[in-house]
Amino acid sequence: MTNLLSHNAQWVLLSMLILGMAAGIMGCFAYWKRQSLMSDALSHAALPGVVIGFAILGVKNLPVMIAGAAASALLGALLIQWIRSSSRVKEDAAMGIVLSVFFGLGIMLLTFVGRMAGASQSGLDSFIFGQAASMVRKDVFTMTGLALLVLFVAIIAFKEWKLFLFDPHFAKGLGLSSRWMNSVYLAILVLVIVIGIQAVGVILMAALLIIPAVSARYWTNSFKWMVVLSALFGGGAGMAGTLISTFGKGWPTGPFIVIAASSLFMVSLAFGLRKGLLLMFLQQRAQKKQLGQQLSNQSVLERG
Repeated sequence: MTNLLSHNAQWVLLSMLILGMAAGIMGCFAYWKRQSLMSDALSHAALPGVVIGFAILGVKNLPVMIAGAAASALLGALLIQWIRSSSRVKEDAAMGIVLSVFFGLGIMLLTFVGRMAGASQSGLDSFIFGQAASMVRKDVFTMTGLALLVLFVAIIAFKEWKLFLFDPHFAKGLGLSSRWMNSVYLAILVLVIVIGIQAVGVILMAALLIIPAVSARYWTNSFKWMVVLSALFGGGAGMAGTLISTFGKGWPTGPFIVIAASSLFMVSLAFGLRKGLLLMFLQQRAQKKQLGQQLSNQSVLERG
């Protein structure tokens, strides 16, 4: 397989493996924090920053565009918190408002910037649905380095994350600042989103965060193993979707990654060891059989 791919494509596959693992881990954190929709809102909110980052320099510069995307996504997160705290609007509604407004603004800016000289060759359209094959080696190294940073922060403080997600009051009693942990959580969630939008796209980046975590939940009740499985599912889906997209000319990467992740979800839904449909069917069948046996024995005793 490696002989069929260029050296750059092999680096892209490796970077998508690392990105998928980082997204899977952060997806677990968002799942247990009940903020799965937050990833969708922030990925859409990053689009205006990407376009503004390109417009500032007039050429594609991934670090500048990532910085713009991060600033835009953080602004979206702050607006969500402000709307929730200063009005009667619930958090999910605030996320929907920010998602639609920022994405609409991003599309409008993309239309204007598209008329600039060199914009047609910039690959800005790839940020909508993702195009991993369009990344050059410098982009791959930048994305891989930042994804490794996310993995490092998520793994090195695993115990702290567990306390923060499941028992924040006990964590506060131990001196762990919930405000500081929430800020770090939001920062690395934004980081994993903005480094993945070029490969996966702003529309579908949320799927790489949410689907692996939900799929892993069907296999285990342990948070540690859920994080591990979600990382493996995310990395596998990222590699599979990217590999398929490299075989076609101009095929967007995001949709294929979502299809790969959805396939893993369907397998987990059907055959999961904790909440899989097959397991639940077998358990219900065994319970009915046991109940029938008990009724039969009781009937025999009554006759005797």
